[in-house]
Amino acid sequence: QVQLVESGGGLVQAGGSLRLSCAASGRTFSSYAMAWFRQYPGKEREFIACISWSGDSTRYSYSLKGRFTISRDNARNTVYLQMNSLKPEDTAVYYCAASKEYGLRGTDYPYWGQGTQVTVSS
Repeated sequence: QVQLVESGGGLVQAGGSLRLSCAASGRTFSSYAMAWFRQYPGKEREFIACISWSGDSTRYSYSLKGRFTISRDNARNTVYLQMNSLKPEDTAVYYCAASKEYGLRGTDYPYWGQGTQVTVSS
């Protein structure tokens, strides 16, 4: 089992950048695929990006690719989401997730963090 804690959210002006971090507990972090999702109030979680166990494969939501970048540091048990050129519509709660499977759906991921709020002002 793995426990996840996100950090790095906050308030940023439109056009700015944020880097989210997700720290994982346990010694087997490198055996998990990791992903980032976001959720708007009253909506289902939306896939942003995922990264394979070794970090050599990534996949992105088509609409976010180019602005958002996922990466991981297995030595630090941490996955990151670099977000650039932020827009007010990026305002949401952002979650990291872990799975033994490498997938794009929320249901592929059994382990979730508590979420971190990102607010982009216009």
